[in-house]
Amino acid sequence: MNLKINSRHVEVSPAMRTHLEAGLAKIRKHFDHVLDASAFLIVDNAKEKDLRQTAEITLHLKGKELFAQSHHADLYHAMDSVVEKLERQVVKHKEKIQDHHHEKNFEQS
Repeated sequence: MNLKINSRHVEVSPAMRTHLEAGLAKIRKHFDHVLDASAFLIVDNAKEKDLRQTAEITLHLKGKELFAQSHHADLYHAMDSVVEKLERQVVKHKEKIQDHHHEKNFEQS
């Protein structure tokens, strides 16, 4: 999986990259068909402290893209939160793909 990290008003440190890669490794445990991942880390000068640090991640899957965004006062917490959101989306997507044997109960009169 290729990980591309863009940022605005923040320098991406090797620790941030390692933290994101570790989080995305959790997602790959659930679903290993992730082609690419794009992360966007933003630090803004918002009035509310909880909205200043933003993490956005887009996962490119075969035939689908998943997106999640999270705001927090700490950038590492925002990255953790966005990975958790994507993890839930990936599990739901995996269940939809694997649930192709629908049981249909027809009542015959």
